[in-house]
Amino acid sequence: MAKNKTAETEKSVSAFIKTVKDATMREDSLQVIDIMAKQTGFEAKMWGPSIVGFGSYHYIYESGREGDAPLIGFSPRASAMVFYLSGNFDKRDELLQSLGKHKTDKGCVYIKKLADIDITVLKKMITASFKHKKSLYPDKPKK
Repeated sequence: MAKNKTAETEKSVSAFIKTVKDATMREDSLQVIDIMAKQTGFEAKMWGPSIVGFGSYHYIYESGREGDAPLIGFSPRASAMVFYLSGNFDKRDELLQSLGKHKTDKGCVYIKKLADIDITVLKKMITASFKHKKSLYPDKPKK
């Protein structure tokens, strides 16, 4: 069975953020790290080469494939910041309507910059998504 590409690494989150070329995206990423750490109680960890994740859970698909993933995370991409959230958390649609300028795809939310959205709504979404994932995967996540 193939090894998962997105696994927790020992790489430095701050070193990764320093490689983000766009200054606004770099500053926004630092702010998101602070927000996610406060909302989840977990420190930021690198997952694969470009995802900053918080907490972790172990999954097993019906196919037998299994692995670990962050409970919540984000990635500063060249075209947008991607938030990896649950696709089914409480009041998701309502919160998305209040978020501000964004796009969605399954559990991902894409924004260009934090100035385009309501940070209070983002915090609510992070908390709700995190709680939802923890309820689905109640085993003790790694800190």
